[in-house]
Amino acid sequence: MIVWINGPFGAGKSTLAAGLNTALLGSVIADPEDIGTLLRQSMVGHHRQQRDYQDYPAWRHLTVRLVAELHQLIAGPVIVPMTVLNPAYARELHAPLAQLGTNFHHLVLHADRAPLTARIDRSVEYPGDEERSEAVRAHRRRRAPDYEHAAAAWLHAGAYVIDTSALTPGQILQAALAHLFHATT
Repeated sequence: MIVWINGPFGAGKSTLAAGLNTALLGSVIADPEDIGTLLRQSMVGHHRQQRDYQDYPAWRHLTVRLVAELHQLIAGPVIVPMTVLNPAYARELHAPLAQLGTNFHHLVLHADRAPLTARIDRSVEYPGDEERSEAVRAHRRRRAPDYEHAAAAWLHAGAYVIDTSALTPGQILQAALAHLFHATT
């Protein structure tokens, strides 16, 4: 099983991934952000450097390869927490993973603007470093409209949407597990 967790920045994808990793025996988390960090570091100062690592075809290719290889290696669930708001990129990532002969689940953690903003405002990504934490919060706030546009245009249509606006992390995990259990039985 492959579980791709999508949604706005700051919606709780990493928290859900950690919960699923604990609940799904033999699972692993594959974080495509690590590939993005590697590409970003490799391309510093290069004339073909991109602002967003998702714009590198190599990021999309390497992400698919990582998830596919992990799935084959562990023969268990692979959990992928990653916001992808470009529909062409989502197709490029999800289509080959869905063809691996395993259950592919695309979950979207939705949050209305007010609860999402409140979560972002409370988040502390770097304890003891308020400046870095605020930079992350500012990025998440700037990207909220991008998520809303994708959600309205295409994102919700092809995924299982969990409205997290009024849910606790435990309730979100239970909703995801219930969906995964019912979808695979």
